[in-house]
Amino acid sequence: MRGAGGTYLAALAAALAFFLAGCTPGSSRLDGTPAIPRRDPFRYRALEAQTKARTAQQAPRRAEPPRRAVEVPPPAEPGWMPTVPERPWQWIVIHHSATAYGSAAIFDDWHRNGRHWDELGYHFVIGNGTNSGDGAVEIGPRWVKQKYGAHTKVWNREEYNQVGIGICLVGNFDKSAPTPAQRDALVRLADWLATRYRIGEDHIIGHGDVADTHCPGRYFPRAEFFQQLQAKRAARQR
Repeated sequence: MRGAGGTYLAALAAALAFFLAGCTPGSSRLDGTPAIPRRDPFRYRALEAQTKARTAQQAPRRAEPPRRAVEVPPPAEPGWMPTVPERPWQWIVIHHSATAYGSAAIFDDWHRNGRHWDELGYHFVIGNGTNSGDGAVEIGPRWVKQKYGAHTKVWNREEYNQVGIGICLVGNFDKSAPTPAQRDALVRLADWLATRYRIGEDHIIGHGDVADTHCPGRYFPRAEFFQQLQAKRAARQR
């Protein structure tokens, strides 16, 4: 009996252990579905990190847009920066005076008394060393007032005066070229104006490009001027 009873008790204990095992993690439930194993936080955290790393490596990377060069604006020289509301300038028109000498004051007198204009028609005059300094940029009253120009009259095309900046270099460039100082001053001034008012090179013109005149003269170094302007702008890019 003891042997049989001991065997019975052992079998009963084994059955009870088997029954209880169905409620413990890692075994099958009573309905036959597997139980969810207990997660080891350290082990699974490492596995999840590895999975994310592999997924990131396999995922196609988006192409980064090319970086655009940032153009640093050139510094304004004294008097160039307007102190009144600025006009929406769209053109730069280059002239020569067609005279061997001159200055802003002399041309202002000619325009007032000879042509009966209200004042100097240009916005800027660049001297050649006769009546003003060689390469000196003289600022006309129209620029100070941000007033329309009186330098490029074209039938049915008022924009060259209304929103066009007139720059006159003293000299007759049908006979000789502008001085190096004048060329350098013109590049600096045109560079600043074009950058500030976002004027493209196709809107930087000579008077004769839109009117029946030789201005600014056959010896005006157009190609060299644009090369120097482009080089100056490129040097400022970063």
